[in-house]
Amino acid sequence: MERVYNFLKDAGTYFLATVDKDQPRVRPFGTVNIFEGKLYIQTGKVKDVSKQIHANPKVEISAFKDGKWIRVAGELEADERREAKQSMLDAYPQLSGMYSADDDNTEVFYFKNATATFSSFTSAPEVVKF
Repeated sequence: MERVYNFLKDAGTYFLATVDKDQPRVRPFGTVNIFEGKLYIQTGKVKDVSKQIHANPKVEISAFKDGKWIRVAGELEADERREAKQSMLDAYPQLSGMYSADDDNTEVFYFKNATATFSSFTSAPEVVKF
């Protein structure tokens, strides 16, 4: 999982795919954190992406860097604990103008039943489960 985190962090931007009824939705994200041994992402509860994740927690993210890419498929589980939210916000202090661990909007999710696939055009894919 550390390798997955490092790839996503180094890439800077990854794309999160969700489902909205029968329509796929993809958007750029940038927050990723490890807290208590789990890989987390962050969003706002008021956003459509939050509603989509709650309706169907199966998601996939993808990022590309230096001719290599990663896909992470799994389920997202919401973590309402203040400590989990604060850990994410500590990792991204630039979010403090929009989010707080104590507001009713900040939301963090961690991956469960996740499979990460590292790929490139020059080598065989590598799979990591966490």
